[in-house]
Amino acid sequence: MSKKTLKFNSKTIHGGQEPDAAYGAVMPPIYQTSTYAQSTPGGHKGYEYSRSANPTRTALEQSLASIESGNYGLAFASGLSAIDAVIKLLSPGDEVVSTNDLYGGSYRLFKQVFEKYGITFHFVGMTDLNKVAEKINSRTKLLWVETPTNPMMNVIDIKGAVKLAKDHDLLLAVDNTFATSYLQRPLELGADIVMHSATKYLGGHSDVVVGALVVKDKDLADKLYFIQNASGAVCGPMDSFLVLRGIKTLHVRMQRHCENGKAIALYLKDHPKIEKVYWPGFEDHPNHDIAKTQMSDFGGMISFIPKGSSFKDAVSIVEKLEVFTLAESLGGVESLAGHPASMTHASIPKEEREKSGVVDALIRLSVGIEDADDLIADLEQAIG
Repeated sequence: MSKKTLKFNSKTIHGGQEPDAAYGAVMPPIYQTSTYAQSTPGGHKGYEYSRSANPTRTALEQSLASIESGNYGLAFASGLSAIDAVIKLLSPGDEVVSTNDLYGGSYRLFKQVFEKYGITFHFVGMTDLNKVAEKINSRTKLLWVETPTNPMMNVIDIKGAVKLAKDHDLLLAVDNTFATSYLQRPLELGADIVMHSATKYLGGHSDVVVGALVVKDKDLADKLYFIQNASGAVCGPMDSFLVLRGIKTLHVRMQRHCENGKAIALYLKDHPKIEKVYWPGFEDHPNHDIAKTQMSDFGGMISFIPKGSSFKDAVSIVEKLEVFTLAESLGGVESLAGHPASMTHASIPKEEREKSGVVDALIRLSVGIEDADDLIADLEQAIG
């Protein structure tokens, strides 16, 4: 049986993996080396310097390609360095269209780093692809999609975005961090590039910072490999090992994240002190039908707004939580709570932030894999 025909749960463990050639190690060794011996100048065994390639990183990159149904994977020092590599495909004068409720770090990179090099970014409500189409012109080169979005949990139609990109000869990149390849695989829907902050669900244990890109097209892969090597923002062998280990349990962790996420979302929706809950699994969620079509479940990320709440009230709630940890990031086995306006999205101007719904009272939860009853009890005591 070919490993290429394995189902997803098996790919997380076996996809792109073979026992180590030297001694048959089942898990790839951590090749903690910067350089490699050569028999003659240029004569080596496939590796010459670990910025260019490292066997442990190669094992991770092969796993990433497998679980995303791609042909080429690239591992970076962080999710933002992976995004940085994609934008470096562009030239001064090029334009990008992205969502108006983008992750704050992505927004900061686009606006404060790349705009000064002559690349223009447009941020629109991508749930309405007509708004995207209105911003496309002869200079547009890339559509940057995030779905579900962070932190408003908006769902963007990947197939619809693919058609728009193909009609205008654009690249389409999808930030798949929230959903992961367990819930949706954008390359299978026609996207050109998938990006992950592998720090989150792929690593899964809040102990590593890594980014990833996966593509199908060789020419595109070659361009990205060149940028990766030339810019040097690669992850080290220990980080590669940790994410590779995390991927092997992705399917069982995501199943529990989804189960707990549903339980928490339903609890919050029925709570008399909660005004609004953002979770794609609700039938009245905008684009719920799209979510059902392109995702196999709805994940463990939830945002909510307490009734009559202010900045101070929201902060008070997250400070009272005991099982949920008040911290940035997401996707670990432990549940985390955050206040986007002052944490993950603080780099976005308040006026722009609030236009997309990221108000001062918004609270974001990354629901972990603890007992759901304990998580609900913790929210109950914090909300009061």
